[in-house]
Amino acid sequence: MTLTKSRDRAPRTRGGRRRAVAVLVLVALGALIPLLGPSPALHGTGEADAPGTGGIALLRTVLFAALAVPVGELFAVRLARGLPGAPPALPRSWSTVANSVGLVAALGLASVVATGNLLPTSPADMDLGGLYETRDGKLALLEVNGFLAAALCSASRRPVTQVLPLAAVVVAEALRAHPTTEYGPLVGSGLTLVHLTCASLWVGGLPHVLRTLRLWGHAEAGAALLGRYARVALVLLAAITATGVCSSLRRMPSGTILTQLTDTAYGRVLLAKVVLMAGVSALALWARVRLARAADPLTARSPARAEVCLLALVVAVSGLLTALPVPIRW
Repeated sequence: MTLTKSRDRAPRTRGGRRRAVAVLVLVALGALIPLLGPSPALHGTGEADAPGTGGIALLRTVLFAALAVPVGELFAVRLARGLPGAPPALPRSWSTVANSVGLVAALGLASVVATGNLLPTSPADMDLGGLYETRDGKLALLEVNGFLAAALCSASRRPVTQVLPLAAVVVAEALRAHPTTEYGPLVGSGLTLVHLTCASLWVGGLPHVLRTLRLWGHAEAGAALLGRYARVALVLLAAITATGVCSSLRRMPSGTILTQLTDTAYGRVLLAKVVLMAGVSALALWARVRLARAADPLTARSPARAEVCLLALVVAVSGLLTALPVPIRW
């Protein structure tokens, strides 16, 4: 009986993987052009391509990914340790490496600020002392110090202490995204704070949960952990969607949003992000249905793995989005 079930289950698993790959390819095509860089997104809009936009977008993508890994890991570890009867073994931490990578990206972005928001060509181009005299410079230094402290904490005997420096990085990034010259900067920073926190928990938490399931094998606690994560992810998705819509409406009023989605670089990349998020949501729903109805709940790992790939593309789009000119409020 066991052999028969295993043979019957194998074709379903392979079919599920093929469907997950198909969804991944189809949805990724919707975001292919903006992901090639700022130039295709700016083509035909009449907007200027600022020097160093591609490099800044890459640095921000690395910074967002480096932030998500330790935040999501702390979240996933807390979920796993709260399960009754769960195996004590946990995957090896990636936090120290991720925080170190985030430190390098933060240093790169700080050098951009020190050069007048341009990519430096030599150390002589940078005014490091001027970082302490501007708001953007101070926030850039706060991100550098936050990642440095998080890396040291994650390598210590109490890695949970990295929560505070990581929180400082999130706050600094939320404030940086909304300068004081913007209308209602505190409201915008609050929306970004919630959006970035929830996104980091989701993007970084899912890979660690999947790594934990692989380590635990076919233990019953694996399905329970995936189900617990799926329930929290539903709340995170709602918060990400709500804050994302509110932030977009603040920058693109409802009367002009359809035009700006196609006629501005920011709108095009935002549209690509929406397409990708729709694909992520579909995969998340598919995984949740499998958890609830499949004979083997762990088959939900197939759409979850595809979800991780799409989330990586969402992070790349988000990094590009922060480097593009903000639309004009007509």
